[in-house]
Amino acid sequence: MMAQRFKTITAVHLFLLRKNQVLLLRRFQTGYEDGNYSVIAGHIEGNEEVKSAMIREAKEEVAIHIQPENLKVVGVMHRKASDERIDFFLATHHWDRQIVNAEPHKCDDLSWFDLDALPENIVPYIRKALENYQKDIWFDSVGWDESH
Repeated sequence: MMAQRFKTITAVHLFLLRKNQVLLLRRFQTGYEDGNYSVIAGHIEGNEEVKSAMIREAKEEVAIHIQPENLKVVGVMHRKASDERIDFFLATHHWDRQIVNAEPHKCDDLSWFDLDALPENIVPYIRKALENYQKDIWFDSVGWDESH
């Protein structure tokens, strides 16, 4: 009998950028970090490539389309909170269609913020990922104590 391997949750996050600003979405009625800002994000659904997952999430959340060649992976985070996750961070300055809140039952605000003036109420690991992006830090581990 083959041993069961550990499985981790994998997610994609989008830094939708214009000039020195990033689009943030305020979470609403999701049960996780409600009232705090985050970026377009979601889980990889299995048998789905990273850029394909990000394109799907951008369409679902803000009704835009992004060409795969316009997406760049800019960071990876190994994160531990109540569970263990691998987060891919992608960035783009190019998309088709107007941005709209396509999930008003999960998001009550879409706003552009300067990268050096992020709101206080931003999901902490998203703040860290945006700081890493600005410093060109490609990998980080968050939520692990010093013994790891």
